[in-house]
Amino acid sequence: METKWIKTNEVSKTVYEAALREAAALIRDGELVAFPTETVYGLGGNALDAKAAAKIYAAKGRPSDNPLIVHISHIDMMDELVTELTPLCRRLAFEFWPGPLTMILPKSDKVPCATTGGLATVAVRMPSHGVALDFIDEVKLPIAAPSANLSGKPSPTRGEHVYHDLKGRIPLILDSGAVEIGLESTIIDLSRPEPVILRPGRITYADIKPFAPRLRDDFQASQKDLASPKAPGMKYQHYAPEGALYFLPEGEAAAAAVKDSAGKTALLLTAERWAELKGDVAPDYLYLLGRRDHPEEIAHDLFHAFRECDREGADTIFIEAVPTSGFGEALMNRINKATHKE
Repeated sequence: METKWIKTNEVSKTVYEAALREAAALIRDGELVAFPTETVYGLGGNALDAKAAAKIYAAKGRPSDNPLIVHISHIDMMDELVTELTPLCRRLAFEFWPGPLTMILPKSDKVPCATTGGLATVAVRMPSHGVALDFIDEVKLPIAAPSANLSGKPSPTRGEHVYHDLKGRIPLILDSGAVEIGLESTIIDLSRPEPVILRPGRITYADIKPFAPRLRDDFQASQKDLASPKAPGMKYQHYAPEGALYFLPEGEAAAAAVKDSAGKTALLLTAERWAELKGDVAPDYLYLLGRRDHPEEIAHDLFHAFRECDREGADTIFIEAVPTSGFGEALMNRINKATHKE
């Protein structure tokens, strides 16, 4: 299959509108289209078509028990997706949509189990990226869309990441350049008596708590949750570069760890940590992620840095741990899932 790659931020309005029509036609014909969101690039198919969901799993090499997130462009699209639009869902939608918040609710019969990984719940969000909203509006269908990468690889935050992973596997990529956030959406489960965040993201516990007084802050995935994950990223290793990723030790141990590492070595550090280590270590590849007290800078470049390490052929990669307060919790969630497990 030939993959068409359209850079939507470099074309005229006429070409852009034609690209949206082409993408919508592909979706309505049961095919797949990669498109940008504010978090990462998504691999979209008709959320109401079980065969399209199967194509998404096949293109990614993704386990079919890993549920897909359904993307919408208007709140009224929820009516055919869920059994009830609860008051809390409406309030959170008012506060955070369009934006990087995914809500899990009991699904309607119109949503096939192939889309939800066999679960009786469905995960839904309304992205804030203009191209994503235009695309969904043009299709006039809810779009099931996990990240547009091969399963287990770092999530794609640039169009070239998608092309690298899925060239020849999908017919079309809508590319609008680097995304804004760089980490996947926050996922909150509203199907429980007490709502709980299943995956941290840019919208934090502290952001949501004022509107959801019963929101739990002590959730730890049980073995049952892991066996039937309600949200992407709960069961399988994700986000990992090809080289072995480790946390860089603190203090004098850092230089020894880099010196004793096997093969080609890469460092992923904040500007402050590099200033502390400069002269003590000599990595084969260095990527500065941003400033220590600006987690949004680190998040924006994290997955791109992983892919750059792959391009450089890094065998051993050391990354700096970041504070887990606020958005840092989401950062450490992704980094922990990508680190090497002995």
